Amino acid sequence: MGVQGLTSYMEENRRLFFKDLKLSNTTLVIDGCSLYFRLYFTSGLDQQRGGDYDSFANLIQQFFEALSTCNIRPFVLLDGGIDYTNKKFPTLIQRAKSKIKEADALSRGSHGSILPLLTREVFKQVLYSLHVPFIQCVAEADWEIACLANQWNCAVLTMDSDFYVFDLKGGYLPFGFFQWQNIGVCQKTSERYIPALHFSINKFCARFNHMNKELLPLFAVMAGNDYTSAGSMETFFSRVTFPQSGQPAYSRTQARIDNLLHWLSQFTGPEQAMDAVLQVVGDSARDITRALLSAGMQEYKLSHSNLERYFTHGAAVTNLPEPVRALPDWLRAGLSSGRLPSFILDVLVLQRTILIVQVENCRLPSSHAASLPIRQVLYGLLLDGHRKPLQGRGSKQRKAASANEGSPLYGVQEFDRQSLDLSGSHVQAVLPRGLQQLPLEKMNEVPLPVRLQVLLETLGVDESIATAVLPHLSLPVCVTCYWLSSCKPKPDLQMVQALLLGIVYGELCRLGGNQRGPAAGYPGVGAVCDRLGRLRVRAGERKGLDLDVTHAYSQWQSCLWMSFYLNQLLCCPLPEPECTWLYSGTFTHRAVKEIKGGSTPEALLAGAPFPTQLYSAIQGAVWRSVGAGFFASSSGRKRRGRRQYNVGGATQRPPPTQGVVNRFALLTFDDDNSVEV
Repeated sequence: MGVQGLTSYMEENRRLFFKDLKLSNTTLVIDGCSLYFRLYFTSGLDQQRGGDYDSFANLIQQFFEALSTCNIRPFVLLDGGIDYTNKKFPTLIQRAKSKIKEADALSRGSHGSILPLLTREVFKQVLYSLHVPFIQCVAEADWEIACLANQWNCAVLTMDSDFYVFDLKGGYLPFGFFQWQNIGVCQKTSERYIPALHFSINKFCARFNHMNKELLPLFAVMAGNDYTSAGSMETFFSRVTFPQSGQPAYSRTQARIDNLLHWLSQFTGPEQAMDAVLQVVGDSARDITRALLSAGMQEYKLSHSNLERYFTHGAAVTNLPEPVRALPDWLRAGLSSGRLPSFILDVLVLQRTILIVQVENCRLPSSHAASLPIRQVLYGLLLDGHRKPLQGRGSKQRKAASANEGSPLYGVQEFDRQSLDLSGSHVQAVLPRGLQQLPLEKMNEVPLPVRLQVLLETLGVDESIATAVLPHLSLPVCVTCYWLSSCKPKPDLQMVQALLLGIVYGELCRLGGNQRGPAAGYPGVGAVCDRLGRLRVRAGERKGLDLDVTHAYSQWQSCLWMSFYLNQLLCCPLPEPECTWLYSGTFTHRAVKEIKGGSTPEALLAGAPFPTQLYSAIQGAVWRSVGAGFFASSSGRKRRGRRQYNVGGATQRPPPTQGVVNRFALLTFDDDNSVEV
């Protein structure tokens, strides 16, 4: 992100370019994507096993509590969809390819940085719960962040080196020097503050012979950023003679940055510097270089913010690009508020998406193959009426596709992992059978039963499955049923039990987090939750990854991810679950080992009736959906009497359908999250 090598250059010269700051009693504009990347990657949280979302959510809460303690008012801006102009698309493709290599390295016990799949959704949900004001931008948020901060004359908190180039009135606070976990107290006023380092563009330019700050956008484009590469200016760098800067300790990239800054400082403004650059590259490259530099410099030109009234008055965002302005009002509002994912913008505007890389078994097909039918329905609902024909299809393919009911000839270009590379493919959109008239413009007005039918038919489950468990667990339970029918290779019984146990553990943690919460009246629940928590894989034990388990759970997360988005597009016919509590990789992986070692879920939940009832209801719903013979041994031996299955080493009869529902129906949750028995 940002200008190549600039962050390390600035950090190398921190004493020259930064000043100490005690931040308190102020407004702060925060780059949301930088924040959740920074929090996750610098806190030792699990990346190999699909993430620990509860630990991450706790970290987010701690961060914003620290801001509140120091009377810092945060406003968070999140990136939206892929830039519809395609200027940054080559950069995004290269990043995705790099992430595939990193995910493979992590799967083999080496190093890498892979953000778990549902991290962004957890982040947004925690912001909602804390009432932190935020907006999901149409495209990359950098420019909007800079404009809003300038309008409010406040600082920006991010880790994107582009903010060393934007002319920010309130300056830039790099995350790397923002000590939010080390709150200080002013001796004179007793006010609390967060120690930080503050970057000012005026202070920076003063170090380079009081260079004109309007030269910095030209510097950024020449040095190479997300829209241009340093290689595109290689002719210039191979021919120019730089003045000696007297800094021999720099790396090659840092030396180039330092030399370029000193070279540019001799010019009074960007026009004179541009002429000098064009003179160096010569006539053959003059026009293409001028166009490249001029276009790149425009990315740093700030103007009045469109977002101030959104935050202060709740007004709709104006001055949107044409492809977005044409979308229905309810859709635009949902995108801005984050209630709808930016993923759908990529589908609607570009008919193209890059699927997020996960840690998985790279010798097998991508884990996202399991959720392909869900995405096809999602694409069908989004593109019906906004369609473009699929490209590159032969006549036989077209005839075969048109013969399928509910299978229109339009779709999305997906980029996903194939082996250790990134591959693009055209995925056909599919409309739900018999429900081909669900206009996107009025999706929010479609009756609930119709929207629910679309969701459940896509997941291949009956409504009775959704109603057999607590409402907020309906979607993950339905997704689990779908996953069992689509997961390849098929997961074994112990994997499924550990996954369901993880959902129960998350629910116990959710309820027990509030001393006045629903579980407070159930003796023993806290002890069960603590005992389950001790099963987690600890940081020092995170070697020896089971790739079969990892790949299966990555498929489950992919199915949940796309089902979560489909549910949101359908205006939540099933209650939206809190992603924080649905999956903990360090817990589920250890739980698989415990169960394979002879423990049973019932034994692990022993000590209180509530956890056992919860597990029984969830398992019963899943078992009824997939059938009791789903986990039959490969020998296929027939048994007399009622069908049986093996649980934790002991053969048991499947639970009576009515019995599970009745037992769990004793638990009712009101709007205050209290439990009545």
